[in-house]
Amino acid sequence: MGKVYAYARVSTPRQGEKGVSLHEQRAAIERYAELHGLTITRWFEERETAAKTGRGEFGKLLRLLRLKAADGVIIHKIDRSARNLEDWADLGKLSDCGADIHFATENLDLKTVAARLSADIQAVVAAHYSRNLREEAKKGFYGRLKQGFYPLRAPIGYLDQGSARPKVPDPARAPLVQSAFQLYSMGTVSIPELAMEMCRRGLRNRGGSRVTVNGLATMLKNPFYVGVMRIERTGETFRGTHEPLIALDLFKKVQAVLSGKRVDRTKSHIFTYSRLVRCASCGYSLIGERQKGHIYYRCHNRPFKNPAICPPTSIREERLDDAVLAALGDVDLTEREVEVARRFVQERQHKQNEERPKAEQALRLQNQQVQERISKIADLLIDGTIERSLYDEKKNDLVLEQASVKQRLHELENGGDSALERLEETVELAKSPSMLYKTASSEIKRELLKTLLSNLSASSENVEITLSLPFRMISERERNAKCRANRGTCRTWEETFNTLYDYFIIYPSTPDA
Repeated sequence: MGKVYAYARVSTPRQGEKGVSLHEQRAAIERYAELHGLTITRWFEERETAAKTGRGEFGKLLRLLRLKAADGVIIHKIDRSARNLEDWADLGKLSDCGADIHFATENLDLKTVAARLSADIQAVVAAHYSRNLREEAKKGFYGRLKQGFYPLRAPIGYLDQGSARPKVPDPARAPLVQSAFQLYSMGTVSIPELAMEMCRRGLRNRGGSRVTVNGLATMLKNPFYVGVMRIERTGETFRGTHEPLIALDLFKKVQAVLSGKRVDRTKSHIFTYSRLVRCASCGYSLIGERQKGHIYYRCHNRPFKNPAICPPTSIREERLDDAVLAALGDVDLTEREVEVARRFVQERQHKQNEERPKAEQALRLQNQQVQERISKIADLLIDGTIERSLYDEKKNDLVLEQASVKQRLHELENGGDSALERLEETVELAKSPSMLYKTASSEIKRELLKTLLSNLSASSENVEITLSLPFRMISERERNAKCRANRGTCRTWEETFNTLYDYFIIYPSTPDA
């Protein structure tokens, strides 16, 4: 009686755990061995596709047969052994070297020329079937992406709804994902610190475990949360039909922090103006240090230069406080100006309700135009007019633009106006920023400085301050020469308010300059 191995295979672990294919293959192989008087000395079972080379158990089987550890092998069918021609060629070489290759359900003998030809044809058909199946699966995959559906598992914060249906926000995890983006955009926490904080708040992955540092970094980089689907392997992007969880400007802030463009280290001895005040000569941050009960900020660049490029700069924190409060004092609004602002918001909301249908139509038209531009650059790629790298870059930009348009359209359809909301927040902060700053804690002061200022620098004992553009407009409102004498500053404030509203439409996220 010949001693042989037995090999059974299914394509996926799920088939092996829940299907009956392995059991059926085993039964057929045992019947074949008993009928032909063969003794099975070892079983090789695998739960892996045969479309590609590199299967672990199949590789062990081939090595042992080359060493003639057994007379041959029994396989259920040809397509169970190989669906690629390289593995089939290896089996053919073993047969040529004297190994007996048996097929339990196919009457094939690789020892004869006619049977070998028939087996080769079946192997080619199996390889073709696998390639065609892969191509059809790829078509279906990209077809879903082009329709706006994500054909993979929903990321953290979303729930699957089945085939050809958009992902929906997870009521439990979506608010936590939004909080994670908000916290990290401030630039005050590292990803490990953020992971600990989100674990404390209850954020968990799909398996119920805490989200790892790598998992959190992947989440923060994923544009799915702004309505864009990206395939990591190819870098391709597609517009999704799912509801975004994160505003595009917030997502961009997070990417800036991740890329190192924004850094705000939090250490135990951090001072109010640490990494916020710079040397006016060299541009480096002044270093805070406590001396004789006072905090000084010094430029440490000068001692290492010969000749020195910076004047001696050492400024007390109280001097910076006075300069900041003086600048913020120009922003403080009167009660009358606040009342004008509230009236403006009410009028704008009323006007927006009247003009909403036209605005929605304009955004839909803009969305259609962006889609046409995407189609045009795709045609240019097909014609060979542009390189693939340029196409990917342009398409990614257009997809993000389309996501921004979609976000604005969503706001209008739900009665929101991000520009008006930003305006209300700015006015609220401008009521009395100097008093707010004076009474705030060190951490709150730092957050206020990031919002209110675009530049804070010092040279010798001179302090230079530039307010961020919205608050600069407010501080300069009385310089408007168009204000009528009998209207006081309110006329000027009305004009400033209109300018601010237009500014927030153009810049949903305030630039740093």
